[in-house]
Amino acid sequence: MAHRPTAANAARYWAVHILNCLEKGRSFAESLLDRCLRKNIPDPRDRRLLTELVYGTLRMRGYCDWLIGRYLKRPLASLNPPVLNILRTGLYQHFHMDRIPPFAIVHEAVKLTREFRGGSEDLVNAVLRRVFRCHSEPPLPRLERESPLYLSIVHSHPLWLVEKWLDLFGPQETEALCRADNAVPPVVVRVNTLRADRESVREGLTAEGMRAEETPYSPDGLIVKDARQPLWETAAYKRGEIQVQDEASQLVSYCLAPRRGEVILDLCAGVGGKTSHMAALMGNEGRIVAVDASVGRLQAQRRLLERLGVRIVTPLRADATQDLGPEFLAAFDRVLVDAPCSGLGTLRRAPEIRWRRDTSRLDKMTSLQRLLLRRAAAYVRPGGVVVYATCSVLPEENEEIVGDFLDENGGFEVAGPEGLDPSLTDGDGFFRTYPHRHDTDGFFGAVLIRRS
Repeated sequence: MAHRPTAANAARYWAVHILNCLEKGRSFAESLLDRCLRKNIPDPRDRRLLTELVYGTLRMRGYCDWLIGRYLKRPLASLNPPVLNILRTGLYQHFHMDRIPPFAIVHEAVKLTREFRGGSEDLVNAVLRRVFRCHSEPPLPRLERESPLYLSIVHSHPLWLVEKWLDLFGPQETEALCRADNAVPPVVVRVNTLRADRESVREGLTAEGMRAEETPYSPDGLIVKDARQPLWETAAYKRGEIQVQDEASQLVSYCLAPRRGEVILDLCAGVGGKTSHMAALMGNEGRIVAVDASVGRLQAQRRLLERLGVRIVTPLRADATQDLGPEFLAAFDRVLVDAPCSGLGTLRRAPEIRWRRDTSRLDKMTSLQRLLLRRAAAYVRPGGVVVYATCSVLPEENEEIVGDFLDENGGFEVAGPEGLDPSLTDGDGFFRTYPHRHDTDGFFGAVLIRRS
C-alpha cells in the first residue's frame, strides 16, 4: 500500500485503494467506503467525490475495461490492480462526471500511479491521453444495438448475465434493468416503530436540513434526499429511530406478517436488519430466534438490536444447513428463510457483485437454498408460515426452488402475501420487485403455509 495521500488528492487515492481491496473479493464496497468516510474524509465535498468515484467506477467497470483494451497494447490482466483502477477512475471521471478537465484527470492519475508505486506512469499517461484525444463523448461498439455484447459493453454488465436476462425479459426490459442497475439508488431508511413514528422522524430529518418522503410501498420507509451529513450523524439514527434498509427488503417482513406473542425463527438472520423489523412489527412481544453461523455477524446483530431497543431476540450461533435439534421441530409459528443468494437484484447498491458472480457460483447457491428451505419446513408448526426470500431476480434461485420444494412437500401451499400493493404480487402469488419497475432492489418472496 502506498503512503497516506495529501489532502488535495485524498478522494481519488482512497477510491483507488478501495477498488484495489475489492479486487481481492473478500469485502464489499459499502462497508469499505463507510469505514473510509468515517476515518479519513472529513470534507463533505471529498466525501461526495469519493462515493461517486467508487460506485460509479464499479458500475461502469466493464465499459471502461473495453475502452482501455482498445488503446492498450497488452492484455488487461498484465496490469497490476492499482494501475488498472487508476485508468478506470480516470475514464469514469472523463465520461461520466462534469467540470473535470482532461489535463487535470491525466495529471492526478499519473501522480496516483507514482503514489501507489505502480511503476507505470508513462503507460497511464499515454493511454488516457490517447482516449481523451480521440473521444470527447463515450464511444460505442460497432454492434447491433440489441445484441448481447452491445448491451454488455455499453451498460457494463457481464455478458453471461445479459444473455440470461434477454432470455427472461427480452431486449427492452433487459436494457431497462441494466440502466436501472447503473442509476444511483435512493437513500431509504426504515423507521423503527419501537422508538418513533414515520411522521415524527420525517419532521426531525427535515429540521436537520434533509428532505424525506414516504416510500410508496412500505408503511415504515422514508426516502431521504438532499442529505447534508451522513445518516449516522443524525439525531434520529443516534436515538435508534431509523435503520438504513431498502424498501423491498422491508417488505419481506410484511410477507412473513409476524404477530404479537408469536414464536419466530429467522433462519439466516445475518446482522439483523429483517430480524429487528419483525420485532418492531410484533411490538417487542413474543420471541425471535435469530440463527447465524458467523460470530462477527452476530456481534453486529447484537449492536443493532441494542441501538433499536429490540428485546425479544435470542441469537443462536449455528449452521442452518444442519439439524438444529428436536426442540426445533414444529416449534415455530413462522419461519423466515432470507436465503443466501447471488444478490443480482441489488446491483445498483452493490455493483461489485456483478463482477464476482458466474454460473458455477449460481449452482452452488441453488443447492444451498434448497437445503435451507427443507430445513425450515421441519421447524414450522402445522398451520404456520414459511417465507422463502432472496434478493435475486433469477428463476433458478426463486420460483424453481419453491416449485421443487412443493413437489417434494405436499403439506405446503403458496399463499399470496396479504396487505401489500397488488402490483408487487405476480400471477403465481409470489412477491416480486424490480429496480426498473419499482425503483427498489430486486426481491422475491414466497409465502408457504403448512397445512394443519
